[in-house]
Amino acid sequence: MKTKLTLTIATLIIVALSSFVLFISSQGPDKAPDISLNIIDGRKIEFSSLRGNPLLVTFWSTTCSTCIKEMPHLVELYKQLNKDGLEIIGIAMPYDPPNRVLELTERKEIPYPIALDIEGVASKAFGNISATPTSFLIDSFGNIIQQKTGEMDIEQLRIKIKKLLQTPPTTIS
Repeated sequence: MKTKLTLTIATLIIVALSSFVLFISSQGPDKAPDISLNIIDGRKIEFSSLRGNPLLVTFWSTTCSTCIKEMPHLVELYKQLNKDGLEIIGIAMPYDPPNRVLELTERKEIPYPIALDIEGVASKAFGNISATPTSFLIDSFGNIIQQKTGEMDIEQLRIKIKKLLQTPPTTIS
């Protein structure tokens, strides 16, 4: 009986530790990866060129109802705070057909850059993104300060971004 209890406890500990390791490893990077994105208007954007201002990266899909529901709020946020330095980049998932991405982007009148991640480079670089929407708020130094899978609280996000915009970037020695 004592051996069975010990085995059960040992199994529970192993399962808990394994779950914890998987949870930690699935959280994505601490810094924005240094990647290039192909934007639907033909431009190429290097993440390194975006340092110095806050950046919101959101992975989305044309079949994700939460993503589509969130788009007007992101458009409003972009229109309000882009002039102050905020950049938003939407990244369509690798399985999304480019023609659907283009059509939805035009229909929703999305003013911020939309990237096609056809080969999955961006989704891999951000920690193997599989669920949408998944968003990352990145500070002016490239540090990921918030990661959210699912619908964001836009008002809380706006407050965080405004604080980031009020904090002038300084050189890290």
